[in-house]
Amino acid sequence: MNKNTVLIVEDDARIRHLMATTLKLHEYKYDMAKNGKDALMQTLSNRPDIVLLDLGLPDMDGLEVIETIRSWSQVPIIVISARNEDQDKIEALDQGADDYLTKPFSVDELLARLRVTQRRLAQMETGPRMEDACLKNGGLEVDLARGVASVNGEPLHLTPIEYKILTLLLQNLDKVLTHTQITNRIWGHSQENDVASLRVYVAGLRKKIEKIDKKASCIQTHIGVGYRMLKAASMS
Repeated sequence: MNKNTVLIVEDDARIRHLMATTLKLHEYKYDMAKNGKDALMQTLSNRPDIVLLDLGLPDMDGLEVIETIRSWSQVPIIVISARNEDQDKIEALDQGADDYLTKPFSVDELLARLRVTQRRLAQMETGPRMEDACLKNGGLEVDLARGVASVNGEPLHLTPIEYKILTLLLQNLDKVLTHTQITNRIWGHSQENDVASLRVYVAGLRKKIEKIDKKASCIQTHIGVGYRMLKAASMS
């Protein structure tokens, strides 16, 4: 897998250089920014493939950086922050971050998050056209053209809402989706009762998948935050 160019946005010199050394040792190309304005300028001019973003920047909040980047770019953003409350994660993910890593973090975990993001980038570049695509994750498959789902070739009988949820998770494989992101896509709005309904639908979806093959259910719950469809290979 080709290594992508990573922009490190971190005002703490010690952490910044730790990440830079890690990337260099693993043959990633990288640039560094010490504040939000520099991060925006470099993202716009250098077009990095992935952004590692601290939220506590000296000149502007990292959430504002995410919002600004998302106004003109879909570059993957991995937040790396000391803010560890669920609400902080939800706000960052809802604003458009792709993943959230809490400080202190291990080098191995950082590299794992980068590999996940690389896989998603590769799938976006080489994946089939949406109009004739089949979304696959291990034995789990959704045929978008026919509007049907299956597990190991056996039909999966889903309600329309369950089908939408499964499709959305597969389209965002390995990415955490917040309750708000999912309910907005499914129902067009997000209210407290929507989240309760979502939990019921996800539970039903899991049960139907596991009835055919327990190993095929890769839906991971992030308590208080949302859901992620794990890549099947990472479950083994």
